[in-house]
Amino acid sequence: MKKTILALSTIAILTTSCKNEADPFLVKEQNIGMLTDSTQIKDLDIIFAKDSIVKPIAGDEFAGSVNTIEVYETGGKHLLSITPKQVLDSTSTISIVKFKDSRYQTEKGVNNLSTFEDIEKNYTISKIQNSFKSASVFVKGSKMMFLFDKNDLPAEFKFDITKTIEPANIPSKAKIKHFMIGW
Repeated sequence: MKKTILALSTIAILTTSCKNEADPFLVKEQNIGMLTDSTQIKDLDIIFAKDSIVKPIAGDEFAGSVNTIEVYETGGKHLLSITPKQVLDSTSTISIVKFKDSRYQTEKGVNNLSTFEDIEKNYTISKIQNSFKSASVFVKGSKMMFLFDKNDLPAEFKFDITKTIEPANIPSKAKIKHFMIGW
């Protein structure tokens, strides 16, 4: 009888633990799977234990690069690019996560294969920033940012970074160039 109770207890614990496991591809404001806004760079090896992590090497901070950490799936698929707040500091937290794999999506189903129309349907646009090569779209109450290639915008915006871009200036079928979150 004791063995039966012990076996049933073990099964119950295992099934409830599995149900509480975070979706590794769900993008939320404070976390992406097990990755959180307070995750330290040294913890990436544990979180992505089954994946390959490419970290910058000492000395690269003087080469003018951003020192981004790249995360690849075992099969070689590029998952994420992670930029730490402090260069080459293992205790630093994450500044920016750029999503390279389309499995990473928001609770509303927006991913890096989505269009401007998908963003407008699911979020309120708070600001559009005009830069040299892209239009950065920010959404209200969120740390997410969606970049659109300026080649997808009308010609008047391609070479003028001082011109204000309104939502009506971005074609609804324009594809997201980069999808990222800043912490």
